[in-house]
Amino acid sequence: MAIIRTTQTGIGMTSQRTRDRMLSRLREQGIKDEVVLSAINNTPRHIFVDEALSIRAYEDVSLPIGFGQTISQPYIVARMSELLRNGKPLEKVLEIGTGCGYQTAVLSKLATEVYSVERIRPLVMKARGHLRELKCINVKLAHADGNIGLAELAPFDGIMVTAAASHIPQELLNQLAIHGRLIIPVGTDEQILYLVERKSATDYRHTKLEPVKFVPLLGGTS
Repeated sequence: MAIIRTTQTGIGMTSQRTRDRMLSRLREQGIKDEVVLSAINNTPRHIFVDEALSIRAYEDVSLPIGFGQTISQPYIVARMSELLRNGKPLEKVLEIGTGCGYQTAVLSKLATEVYSVERIRPLVMKARGHLRELKCINVKLAHADGNIGLAELAPFDGIMVTAAASHIPQELLNQLAIHGRLIIPVGTDEQILYLVERKSATDYRHTKLEPVKFVPLLGGTS
């Protein structure tokens, strides 16, 4: 699939040339799904970080977004998106941990409907502004506790958790559609990315993938 050029070109470190280098790096790191790569190419990461950090927006690093939270590094965004998509179109997706909205914007290009939950109200407002700017009309945000998901909108054929849980919440497993996929980092001091595939009403297959580093998944709202 051809990579579509975005109109959010920017200059200098936010230019298309800089994003092209990011895509080349992602391919070298093993990302193969061209639909995911196209979505990342068409999502200007620099608008999701403070202006002072925009020069680093396309480096393969996580960056602070306030409130003790971060925007994930491009590789992790691409890796988790590729795992969730599994080479197939996505219908309804739940994201736990909206943050600044960058991963949400990428998912909006991969799924028909995206529902995203964030526990920190100022981040919900910030993300809503970014997503409105990018005209991500298939996204709905909720200020809520991500540990319990959005049962009233389940089932979801994909659930992505962008903060590290101490365990895999049963509430999220219950909200996964049959043949759906859950991508979640699990652990405290040492974190592992897990893929959970729901095979039937009671059968889940858990696969350990790779070490990762995320902020912790907390309960409640603020």
